[in-house]
Amino acid sequence: MKAPPPCLWRHRLAALAAVAVLLAAAGPAHAGCSRTVSVPVAPNGLGVTVSSGAIGGVYPQLLRRVSEQHGCQLAFMAVPRARLEALFDAGKADLLLPASPSAQRDQSGLFVPLLGARPALVSVAGSKAPVHSVAELLARRELRVAVVRGYDYGSSYQQLSQALAAQGRLVEEVDAVAMARLVQAGNVDVALIGPTVFYGAVENDARLQGLVGRLRIDVLPELPWSQRGAYISRRSLTPADQATLRAMLEQLARSGAVLQNFQRSYQPDVMLASMRAP
Repeated sequence: MKAPPPCLWRHRLAALAAVAVLLAAAGPAHAGCSRTVSVPVAPNGLGVTVSSGAIGGVYPQLLRRVSEQHGCQLAFMAVPRARLEALFDAGKADLLLPASPSAQRDQSGLFVPLLGARPALVSVAGSKAPVHSVAELLARRELRVAVVRGYDYGSSYQQLSQALAAQGRLVEEVDAVAMARLVQAGNVDVALIGPTVFYGAVENDARLQGLVGRLRIDVLPELPWSQRGAYISRRSLTPADQATLRAMLEQLARSGAVLQNFQRSYQPDVMLASMRAP
């Protein structure tokens, strides 16, 4: 059996270290969920990892632990990121995570923030001159830009993506690994994504090791910080189950365990560019 990469061992140790924090933040016992909670997920850096059918990462590992305290059983399943939205909108997913708040998602669920996050440009250092603003990115029409289909970092991100698509420069990929492979092959010049997601994809995929130590992050001031967290379905869950899951997620948010796990897993400069407390 192939040993997990070192980054996964670090990540597992970080998740275990957070258990004491979660226990300390735990409130009174809850009656529990009335049924198994459906949680479809897609690979998301070190936040969600999928390897040979096994689902791990910061979010699944911490949620499994805190859900036990609330008497809930979670059923994770791996699906493409774009599929998550369709399942949640149709009432076939009980939780959607990680996710940013949006008017469309608010129609289907209740948002609980866990982190502050923002997207940035990730590219191979030295391959192109840095980009300092959205206006500069739009003016440099020679740069091909990749995004992950289904990712949403707020209205400014959506407006930029639409403008790039109108210029014929936007490439949509199914996940961060596929995006990073385009960057590595030189088929796109920059990736527009949360840097932790991109760096996590590189660390977890042996085919991308050629990018390790060669990446640059360009922060665009016009793309603001937004909240990142989880949506609880109003379509598929009873009010009692919604309340239980909300209490579970709010406990996780108060503990600070999500941010602490990411801080243990990523370099300080990557965290500074892409994640902070909500």
